[in-house]
Amino acid sequence: MEQIKTFLLLGSLSILFVFIGGYLGGQEGMFIALVMAGGMNFYAYYFSDTMILKHYNAQEVDPREAPMLYRVVERLVERAELPMPKIYIVHDHIPNAFATGRNPEHAAVAITTGLLELLNEDEIEGVMAHELSHVAHRDILVATVAATIAGAVAFIANMLQFGAMFGSRNNRGNPIIMIVMAILLPIAASIIQMTISRSREFMADEGAARLTGHPEWLQNALIKLTNYNVRGEVHGATPENAHMLIVSPFEGKNFSFSNLFRTHPTTQQRLERLEALKEELSAENEQNKLYDRHYV
Repeated sequence: MEQIKTFLLLGSLSILFVFIGGYLGGQEGMFIALVMAGGMNFYAYYFSDTMILKHYNAQEVDPREAPMLYRVVERLVERAELPMPKIYIVHDHIPNAFATGRNPEHAAVAITTGLLELLNEDEIEGVMAHELSHVAHRDILVATVAATIAGAVAFIANMLQFGAMFGSRNNRGNPIIMIVMAILLPIAASIIQMTISRSREFMADEGAARLTGHPEWLQNALIKLTNYNVRGEVHGATPENAHMLIVSPFEGKNFSFSNLFRTHPTTQQRLERLEALKEELSAENEQNKLYDRHYV
């Protein structure tokens, strides 16, 4: 269901982009905008892992330096049949973990010292399973495609605004309509992009629950992380970097309008879905036991 929703939302972004290009009345401006946005995101796609890891001053570790973490990740990649990613530790008191890299063969996972101190091994396994699910689902690719289209929409919207302010009377576009479009279309593109991000978070949660077989591990981690955020200890969090955190840094704060721009579902929504998965996995286990007794 989340996969279908993601593709529908990507399609909506594409239609939005084509609509703007059609309004401008020519393919040349649309082509230039697409090339520029694509070029920026091409660079981000191939070098995003280096940029992100450098930004967080992440340090690569080996099994001797982080035995527990390596043990957890090795166990998970074996179950998921994924290549072993590079493992990094970020020396930061804010509990967090993230995955980066353009595909499973070029993946890296990072975890902060704050998260290692806050969670126990089972909860860390739940979180790392969530991040590895992002890798398995190629969520970075999906995010890059969404960012490319949304970036192109924003670029052309700026062209619309510029044209409305300085265009000649011979232009067929209505200046007022162009300004309204310039304001509303980037907002619409951002809302769609954030909705895609929320869909991928649900998928990663489900992947983690099935990979570990213990949805409660991720549930407990989400509760601890949300309580940490509610206390207001996450400094420097913005809507632009919120997607790099495991849970929304704005959780528990009354931003009703900003919920449209959330990169994550609410913790309550995630806990409810994980609870449903817990019951589903339990039923599957019981069914497997009955099957084994019948055929052994």
